[in-house]
Amino acid sequence: MKNDSPCTDVCHFDPRNKWCLVCGRTTDEIKAWRKLSPYHRTILSAELKRRMKCRAERP
Repeated sequence: MKNDSPCTDVCHFDPRNKWCLVCGRTTDEIKAWRKLSPYHRTILSAELKRRMKCRAERP
């Protein structure tokens, strides 16, 4: 399986929601990524896009 992780090896976490400020994942999601099925990775990737958009829109 191709390594399509959104990780950039630069993790900085938002203390309010525990999301990585770079990829949008939580620590649990980061740990689970390699074990996720392609379907679940696709679902999580869509959620990450939503999270990052919300973060970008915040003042």
